[in-house]
Formats: sequence, C-alpha cells, structure tokens
Amino acid sequence: MSVTPLIHRDVSWLSFNYRVLQESMDASVPLLERVKFLAIYSSNLDEFFRVRVANHRSLIRASKKTRKDLNFEPEEVLTEILSIVNSQQELFSDIFENQIIPQLKRNKINIVKRTELTPEQIEYIEHYFNDHMLPFVQPVLMVGKKIKPFLNNAALYLALYLIDKEANDEKPDFGFVKIPSDHLPRFIVLPPKKEGQRDIIIIDDIVRHSIALLFPGFHVKDTYSIKLTRDAELYIDDEYSGDLLDKIKKSLIKRNIGTASRLVYDRTINPDLLKFIMDVFELEEFDLSPEGRYHNNSDFFKFPDFNLQHLKNVPLPPLPIRILEESEDIFKEIIKKDHFIHLPYHSYESVIKFFESAAVDVNVTHIKIIQYRVASISRIMKALKLAVKNGKQVSAFVEIKARFDEEANLKWGEELESAGVNVRYSLPGYKVHSKLALVRRIESAGSPMLYCYMGTGNFHEDTAKIYCDMGIFTTDQRLTSEAARIFSYLETKQLPNKPFEQMGVGLFNLKPKLLALIDREIENAQKKVNAYMILKMNSLQDEEMINKLYEASQAGVKIQLIIRGICCLVPNVENISENISSISIVDRFLEHARVFVFGNGGKEEIYLSSADWMVRNLHYRIETMFPILDLNIKNMVRTCLNIQLNDNIKARILDGELTNEYKRNTSDLSIRSQVETYYYTKRMEEKANQDLLKEKEK
Repeated sequence: MSVTPLIHRDVSWLSFNYRVLQESMDASVPLLERVKFLAIYSSNLDEFFRVRVANHRSLIRASKKTRKDLNFEPEEVLTEILSIVNSQQELFSDIFENQIIPQLKRNKINIVKRTELTPEQIEYIEHYFNDHMLPFVQPVLMVGKKIKPFLNNAALYLALYLIDKEANDEKPDFGFVKIPSDHLPRFIVLPPKKEGQRDIIIIDDIVRHSIALLFPGFHVKDTYSIKLTRDAELYIDDEYSGDLLDKIKKSLIKRNIGTASRLVYDRTINPDLLKFIMDVFELEEFDLSPEGRYHNNSDFFKFPDFNLQHLKNVPLPPLPIRILEESEDIFKEIIKKDHFIHLPYHSYESVIKFFESAAVDVNVTHIKIIQYRVASISRIMKALKLAVKNGKQVSAFVEIKARFDEEANLKWGEELESAGVNVRYSLPGYKVHSKLALVRRIESAGSPMLYCYMGTGNFHEDTAKIYCDMGIFTTDQRLTSEAARIFSYLETKQLPNKPFEQMGVGLFNLKPKLLALIDREIENAQKKVNAYMILKMNSLQDEEMINKLYEASQAGVKIQLIIRGICCLVPNVENISENISSISIVDRFLEHARVFVFGNGGKEEIYLSSADWMVRNLHYRIETMFPILDLNIKNMVRTCLNIQLNDNIKARILDGELTNEYKRNTSDLSIRSQVETYYYTKRMEEKANQDLLKEKEK
C-alpha cells in the first residue's frame, strides 16, 4: 500500500519562514527592507514557538496513554523542528554579521561594538546608563540554587560568568542582569566618530559595558544574552477536538502556569553556566534554542532609518477608487454595479467611507459587522458608535478568541457596548473568521435594500496597508440574502431556514461545496473536457482536501497552487501529483487573499474566501466563500492571478525537498507580481476615471 505524500505542517511552516529569511539575503531588496525582513523572520519564529512548539512540548509532557491517539511522535517532530531552527539561526547570524553589517557600513551606518567606542562615546553611554537604565537592570547574584530569580517572559537578560576577586580559587559565580529593551529603545544613536557617519550601539552592549559597576567585587569573565519564554496558555484547540483535546488538557492540569519552557541563549555560552541555568529553571534539552549574540531580533522593526529613503522600497502609494471615495452617495454607486477593491494597491478609504456614510445616512436603518482583528485606532469603530447616536441599529460580532488579540478585542467589544452597539462574542468551540459587513437602507421607493461588503481580510485600517486582500461591494440579492442569513445565525443561534446556494459557509456547507467543485473538475477530466483549478491561499493542510487534489491530478485535472505559507501537499510526484504545480510569493506585501478558480467546462467560476484549507478553517470556524458574479471583476481577479503565476522574480517553487528555489523562466521580461499588480491596478483606475469623466460630460 502506497503512502500518501505529506509534509508535516510545522516543517512546511519553517520552510515558509525561510522564504522570509531569503528576502534578507536578496541583494535586490533595499538594505533597510532587508533589515526589516530579519525582524519579520524573528517575529514569526517567536509566535511559532509560543504556539506550535509549545504544543509539541505540551504533548511530550503529556502521558503516553494520553498520546496514544496521535498519528505522530511529538518527540520526533520537535527534534526535526529544533534542528531546522538551529540551522536557520546560524544562517541568520551569518546574514547579519557578514551581509547586513558590511552593507550598513558602506552606507555610513555603523553598529559599534563596545570595544570600538571612542572616549566620547564611552562617556555618552555611561551617562545614558546612569540616567536612563539603572532603575531597570535588576542585577541578581546567584548563591547556588538558593535564589531562583523570576525572569520576565520573553525579556532579555545577560547571564554572567563571574569570579570573586577575594576568593582563593577560580570557582565561578553566576548572576543575571536585565537588558531593559522593554522600557528603552534597542538601538541607541551615538555621537559619531567622524562627520557624515551614523553610529549606533545596541542597548545590550551598554549593559555589558556597565556590568563592572553592578558587581564591584567580581571579575566579569564573560556575559551571554539569554531569553526565557513561558507558555502560559495552550493553543491546541485549533488542531485537536473532542476526547483527545479534553485528555490533553486534563493531563496538563497540574502544570504550573508560567513554567519556563524555552531558553534562547547565545550559542557560545559557557557550558557550566548553561547547565546551571537549566538546573535552576528546570529545563530539558528540548527546551533549548541556541541563537547568536543578540535575541528578540523583531526589534529590528525599530532600527533607525536616518530618513535614508534610497535604502527603502520605492513608494507605491495606495490608489483611490474615485468613483466610490469621491461620490456624494456611495450607495448610489454600489447599486449601479459591484465594485472591486484590491488591497494594498487600492486605498482602504472606500471601505471606511462605506461605514462612515452608513453612520450618517438618514435612510440607513441597520449596520452589521464581523470583527476578527481591529486597528488600535479605528475610524470604522468610531463610525459604528456614531451610527448608534444617529439612531441606527448596529450589531457587531467580536471574535475574542483571535489569537494574541483577545485582550484588544475584549476592549473594543466593551467600548462598542458602552456606546450602545449590540455586541455578541465568540461561539463555544468555534471561531468566527468571516469578513462580512451588511448595511440595510430604505430606498426612494420605500423598499429596503441590503448593501454588503465581503472580503478576504479583516476590517483593519493598519493591515490594509500591507496585506494583499480582495473584497467586493455588492447589492446582488443572491449574495446579500445569504450574508444576511449568516448574521441572523450569529445573532440568534438559530439555523438558517434555507440552504446556502451561492456561498460556502463554514460549519454548514463550505467543505462539501469545495469537494463538489473539485469533483466536477474530475468528472470533466474523465470526459476529456479541459479541466483545471487555480487555488491561491495562505495554507493548505487539510488531509482530506489534499487527497482530493491528488485524486484530481490523477484524473488529469491541471492544478496550479499559489500558497504563501504552509503547504503539506507534495507537488509533481509521479502517478500522484504530477499535474500539480505550486509556487509561493514572498515580497514587500503579505499575500493574504484566498482565490479559487474552477474551469467548469469553459464556464469558469471564481470564488474569494476568508478560509484557508486547514482543518481549523474547514471544520471549526465560520468562514465564507463567495462567487464573483460580475464579469468585469472576474476578469480583473483572473488577470491578477495570471500575473502571479508568471512571476519570475519573487516566486519560489514548492517541492517535496523544501528547496525554495526561485522560479525562473525563459522570458526576457522580468515580472515581479506585486509591482506588476500595482501598475495593472493603476491602469484600471485611470481607465475608470476617464470613463467617469466622460459620463459626467454627458
């Protein structure tokens, strides 16, 4: 019996994060953007450890009896994960030390080591330490294991290897000092050594320079940066359910909340000091993560740019959808036809105006919205509160289980409730991940009309500037009536009285609809009708969906995948997936849209969706997938997909070996899809503006 080829989801995710790291190596990427990709890589990895690696460690700590229902050995998976991460961390250090730092120097930006400081700079950092840092460094001298200091979660510390000046032997002492990067900037600009130069010191090295002041009775033999993380919560609900989930949680119930579970440390650390730290904090081998000299490299997001614009990306300012943004009545324009928005190429202003107009329009009676993640300062939230003041019935479903945004979403929910918005929160056992908004308006004839915005991304003004998402404004009753039924279910918990025909909705018909669409392509291939699919998403992990794609490939269906992140499917395997090709695009914007194209015997259908093809999305979330019914919008979406399929600059080939080779072809024309998409969108908007002017002239 042949084994279905699958790549473990976490191994595949690490391959995605390597693609992010590739961007920091790409000499064609502006230097300060390469620095930013180091930050993105590190931020991604931190979350991966907080969630995924924490899961594996939790499973290892669970009893063997509890784990008998798992279809993998968590020790083996964790060992592979740590091996890959260690290799990537060595590469990270090499990139930083041997590529980034020399390039910065060539641009007169110097990261100065403490041994390279001038007397003037030494005086500057000593004053800085005394004036700003001293209250936060918290020096602790260890006395055997009698003192067990509490190290803050994910905070930076120096572990010290000390020798008592008055002792007659060389027996070491150990200590800890906090690096106060949670209170102060990580990068401190120094008085330059030479005119025209820009000198920076990392705050860790200011602490290193000042250690002797904190431990006057000791020789400081060496210092090593460390970071301790604590997995206080288990995020296993998305992967396990029912009895297995309950068993895992019960087996871990005695575990101390906040137990240290991961030590990030300088890989050159003294072995005796490392063993001491492991003993004090009761760490095991699989809790160790060796890195370079500096940790919390997500701080590179705040690396000083000195306003050097030539070291950044050429700006691609968001393009206004003038017909909506400048219209006196946005609803009048949406009634005329559906409108397409493609972020971040388009400005988000039309979405904001949709809510702000609804808040003040005397004919609007209801506003409904699903909020999964929200900007900290949100005009949309402000519009909802204004709408209540103006007598509208406003309801918001706030998903308070959005990972790492739980506190922020609770805050927004409470603020909306205080303003009079009818707020509903998470459903037990499920997340609501759909991206929908609905406005009910009384038209001139006295009849109500539903206006809907549906998309692939959150109602988040900040991420709209960097996430590639698609959405539509529509009054098409085939879609708005089904969107209304979704809101009714969220508000009443009563099952819809009609089936969903146009849309696929998680918990109802999303996965069966997708399987049926694939089966239709299989049937067409068997009838020798041209059968194909183009599937763009963030992650492909659901084993049933993967097996169905393998089945389609074996039937002769041509399948092109564009997967940003996790791809557990193995393309181009003989007799299994030889009709499947897969690419991933990582560039200046985060690919986030989900687009599904089905050949349908020549009557091509295109769907946009909030859902990836992961177990959690297809089984444990309310997601939405909706068809593009407007021909012009369909053509625009298809063109954008074609541009991505022809990318020969930023596309990587996904394969079973996880090589992440750049896709190259024989074309003489370089195609960088995100840049090409921007200018395609610009051309389309210019044409639309010309058409609008002609209409006004009439």
